[in-house]
Amino acid sequence: MALAGMSAMPLLGACATTGAARSDPAVEEATIAELQTAMQAGRLSAESLTEIYIARIQAIDRAGPALKAVQEINPDALAIARALDEERRGRRVRGPLHGIPVLLKDNIATADKMETTAGALALVGARPREDSTTARRLREAGAVILGKASMSEWAYFKSAPGSSGWSARHGQSRNPYALDRSPCGSSSGSAIAVAANLVVVAIGTETDGSIICPSGVNGVVGLKPTVGLTSRAGVIPISATQDTVGPFGRTVADAATVLGALTGADPRDAATRAGAGKAQVEYTRFLDPGGLRGARIGVPRDGYFGYSPKADAVANQAIAAMREQGAVILDPVKVPNFDRAALTASELIVFMYEFKAGVNAYLADLAPGARVRTLEEIIDFNKRNAAENLPYFGQEWLERSQAKGALTETEYVEALEKCRRLGGREGLDAAMDQNRLDALVAPTTTPAWTIDLVNGDA
Repeated sequence: MALAGMSAMPLLGACATTGAARSDPAVEEATIAELQTAMQAGRLSAESLTEIYIARIQAIDRAGPALKAVQEINPDALAIARALDEERRGRRVRGPLHGIPVLLKDNIATADKMETTAGALALVGARPREDSTTARRLREAGAVILGKASMSEWAYFKSAPGSSGWSARHGQSRNPYALDRSPCGSSSGSAIAVAANLVVVAIGTETDGSIICPSGVNGVVGLKPTVGLTSRAGVIPISATQDTVGPFGRTVADAATVLGALTGADPRDAATRAGAGKAQVEYTRFLDPGGLRGARIGVPRDGYFGYSPKADAVANQAIAAMREQGAVILDPVKVPNFDRAALTASELIVFMYEFKAGVNAYLADLAPGARVRTLEEIIDFNKRNAAENLPYFGQEWLERSQAKGALTETEYVEALEKCRRLGGREGLDAAMDQNRLDALVAPTTTPAWTIDLVNGDA
């Protein structure tokens, strides 16, 4: 976290390329734009910035409070940063991410010296044949891939119950604001790292809450894009219907900057074709201080509020601020056909079928040398190594998924149609259309709960 009263920019001059930069906390809370200004002025380099983050990871992620947000540091990070500094000296700056360190969630493949495991010991040594589209696009944008962020194992689709932020490979990660509290998940490490100033921005994935929940309880900005806006190619999957890749930052502007580097059609992901011609490459241009003026904002009280009085109070303050900024607030707005139990039951059926199909396809495409090639082999590996892989909880979701059939099964087809109908055209989409809304707003989550490796998440 930032030191009280510390302003990032006046101190950036102290962290050029000297050895002192390795432990200088001056870049805490600095935005991408501020870091770029310092690098352009010669007060900071990509190499020294990378050194600062590595030193901070060693100090409070590996040691000290041991946040366990960073799964591993990229051994090539400093070399990449030096090469990008050389490009800058040659007057080649690729864009706003040039020289900016970024962490990737451990389910986003990189064809380099790092692992891609989704937190699972079974996937240690399982090498992808090529970079994920996310990693490739970030490299092309000039980002320094600093390392891999820890995550809830198998994106929290392993056991029921389980503990958010726990994996067999890295243990339990912790909320930097209260070490006994959950960081939520499954993009736990990505949110923790940004909140604790281990990196300025990070990348996560979401299937159901895995960006918005950890961003909420760790106090950062998380942006969950519409499916198809960003490519999932090279991401260890749960659900082809709902998986998406998105950024974490400390500011909306930083999240918008990173999003622009991630979007676009990708022949490796058919879902991105739906966004062809709609994706932007510069989302920061929409950051208009007067942008709420005249916007119609709906507040769905029933089913979305009432879980935490404190969270509701904060949400109500934000709604009042939107009204003061000129938004037209419709409160309350009813979401038709809202049935949380029915939606959850159908969603889980979809997940189990799609997880089995998606994981088997991902494993089959790995380079030679992987110790597992099917979901069934993962389940068997965990059983044979239960002390390390199943010390607190089981693997019920893996086993239930393995028991499912093909994506042509009636159970799957009907569940998918129900999700799309009740969640979309007869649910949220209907509420938006009937009330001519620009957006719906609601609390992100409840306050962070206590980490519990006996009973699991509350």
